[in-house]
Amino acid sequence: MLPLPIDEILPELRRALRTCTEAVLEAPPGAGKTTRVPLALLDEPWLGGQKILMLEPRRLAARAAAERLAASLGEPVGQTVGYRIRFDSRVGPDTRIEVVTEGILTRLLQSDPSLEGTGLLIFDEFHERSLDADLGLALALQGRELLREDPPLRLLLMSATLDGEASARLLGGAPIVRSEGRSYPVEVRYGAAAQSHERIEPRAVATILDALASDTGSVLVFLPGQREIRRTERLLRERLGERRDILLAPLYGDLGLEAQRQAIAPAPAGVRKVVLATAIAETSLTIQGVRVVIDCGLSREAIFDPATGMTRLQTRRLSRDASVQRAGRAGRLEPGICYRLWSESQQQALSPRRSAEILQADLAPLALQLVAWGVSDPGELRWLDPPAPGRYAQALDLLTQLGAVTAAGDNRSLTRHGERMARLPAHPRIAHLLLEGRRLGVQALACEIAALLSDRDPLRQNDADIGHRLAWIGGEVRPGSAERGQWQRLRQQRDQFRRLCERLDSPEKTAEPLSRDDAIATLIATAYPDRIATRRQPQGLDFRLANGRAARLDADDPLRNSPWLALAQVSGRSGEAVDRIRLAAPLDPALFQGPLRAMLSREERVEWSDSENRLVCERQLRTGQLIVRREPLPEPAADTRNAALCALIRKQGLGLLPWTDELHRWRRRVAFLRHHDTQAEPAWPDLSDDALLGDLEQWLAPWLDNVSHRNHFARLDLGAILEGLLPWPLPRLLDERAPTHFRLPSGHRARIDYAEDPPVLAVKLQELFGCTETPKVGTVALKLHLLSPAQRPLQVTQDLVSFWNNSYREVQKDMKGRYPKHHWPDDPMTATPGSGVKRRSR
Repeated sequence: MLPLPIDEILPELRRALRTCTEAVLEAPPGAGKTTRVPLALLDEPWLGGQKILMLEPRRLAARAAAERLAASLGEPVGQTVGYRIRFDSRVGPDTRIEVVTEGILTRLLQSDPSLEGTGLLIFDEFHERSLDADLGLALALQGRELLREDPPLRLLLMSATLDGEASARLLGGAPIVRSEGRSYPVEVRYGAAAQSHERIEPRAVATILDALASDTGSVLVFLPGQREIRRTERLLRERLGERRDILLAPLYGDLGLEAQRQAIAPAPAGVRKVVLATAIAETSLTIQGVRVVIDCGLSREAIFDPATGMTRLQTRRLSRDASVQRAGRAGRLEPGICYRLWSESQQQALSPRRSAEILQADLAPLALQLVAWGVSDPGELRWLDPPAPGRYAQALDLLTQLGAVTAAGDNRSLTRHGERMARLPAHPRIAHLLLEGRRLGVQALACEIAALLSDRDPLRQNDADIGHRLAWIGGEVRPGSAERGQWQRLRQQRDQFRRLCERLDSPEKTAEPLSRDDAIATLIATAYPDRIATRRQPQGLDFRLANGRAARLDADDPLRNSPWLALAQVSGRSGEAVDRIRLAAPLDPALFQGPLRAMLSREERVEWSDSENRLVCERQLRTGQLIVRREPLPEPAADTRNAALCALIRKQGLGLLPWTDELHRWRRRVAFLRHHDTQAEPAWPDLSDDALLGDLEQWLAPWLDNVSHRNHFARLDLGAILEGLLPWPLPRLLDERAPTHFRLPSGHRARIDYAEDPPVLAVKLQELFGCTETPKVGTVALKLHLLSPAQRPLQVTQDLVSFWNNSYREVQKDMKGRYPKHHWPDDPMTATPGSGVKRRSR
């Protein structure tokens, strides 16, 4: 057996697990963790003949790891070493090392929380921080604490790029064992700075061709997803022509088993392989013959948007630890080279570590498993990153909507339906769909839909009709050669769902027969009640969803004439107002009187119709935010009508009421006294917009009995209504303490403007001759706007005496020149006031 760097620290790891029940192992990519550690611990005395369970984040990695471990023992898989993954299991009575995917662990723990017969639980590649890994660790820690005494269950977290200190603290101060060695050195070569708008495929192809020309060995290329893999493969085939010494091998999760095996197997003699892979190749896979890695620096991740309740695929810059993990693939078997299609400065700017999936994923699957575990509050468990309370509450709301969870105060429990859902290895929506299919007597169809929705769209065509895909899965449409692998996998998944459902106890079946089209729509609607949609305009392509979002069909989509749709898949970008409908089925609204009747809520609504400018009184049958049917109601009670009118005024503002200039001035006078006349008994009321809007039910609602149309507001005697808000003797004091006008020395009356504080008195300068003090309202000096004979402003002051003594001389000089026929005395404080020209002396 070839020596590996991990071999040097295996004695230290054995000592750590002999003295502790937990440990953390850090080792760089290619050190040999996956291959060596389980075998090195298999004969430890504390294991006592029990099993080792080792978790891998992906099915391909789990199968490959089991095959390598079995090969190290010279045995076939299924003897000492076996594996369990979705749709495939190779274990036997003598199996002592089981390699399983992370979701399998949750199901094992739910059936046996103590994991009797298992002595060691290894979390490989724990740095990926998948939701299933975090959940499995939390459940294992509590299950061990509550139910496992002797022999104890040991835990080992292994990773190439793990924050070991945080993991050790979570495990109660577990020892950290580090392997510093790498199998072989890797030379890193940086490219030009990557641009956000740049398509990655041309640069990837150019780098691949350069590497084939200048370097030896096979090439592993990291691309974000299948779309980029297909484009890159097409461009490469065009550039490579008929060359037979180059083998192009895509590698992603949706490939069939044989295609995946071809990608990771050694290349034929005399042939170099170019593996075009997603992040699936980051893990413990060893791809034979690879010594060159080309990394585009991008990763496609599923991000849950709590605002829309939808999970979207987003392409992001990878983290720095992921770039290290990818580069390590080049040094597994010999010295290697890693080309990074970004600059060295961009490398330093990368986020140090990838974000845990629990922080950005749909938490409905986790919430279902926690309630099944008997946990109402996730805080009862130990987490590296606990679930966000808001997102967790949103997940519980969905489970309640699906009929899986009931609540008694803060305690949550599974319904019988929820118990069945929790036993199915599928998202809660899909599990609900499968169980509804059994109840409706369309189990075979439900299994086909569940298989389709658990995978990528197999046809990738513009139309959104899910019926075309179901015909394809059923064999009515012959799959092409490129689609054959996915077609077989979907049919296998369909059959697996059918077997799983048949193991469950049979629910009470409905007697309602459904056509195939109605059954498809019903099943999708039950799984995605928030995505039932109705067309916004009779001939439009935009639909409104029950969750309030908007989505659009393509112009030539065959579903464009359907007024109602049940949406299964919707795509879009964060921040965009309108999503794109990817998979849907036409929905007959008559189903709301049949199998979908439980989705309807009945509300009696008395509300304002903007389109009709009047009150509408009706009973609405709704699903989410969509109105399925309206029924007119008799005339509602006065308080109900008036409450609706108050809501309208709050929405559109006080401008709906019949205000006059005189009323606005009256309200300003009251506001002035509320601010300055603070000793008044009773106090002056607050008549600001905010105060009036906040108290509509008290002062206005009693006067709205005869208002049913927008025009009827004009009938209100708003002045009398408002004056009624002033308790006696405030109406009398209003004129005394905040008069509307001020009598000038000239004998004229000038209006006081209370729109400002202090109030404004605009008056011709000449009318204040002889005035020896600033006019006041109460104790507040008015702000004087002194005007010329032509009513143009000359001065603004709150100190008239100061103006006479100082600024008046300049004004007098200017006014004598402009208005010589007017009287401009030298002593304005003793002069006779006036407003016109000087009288001619006889």
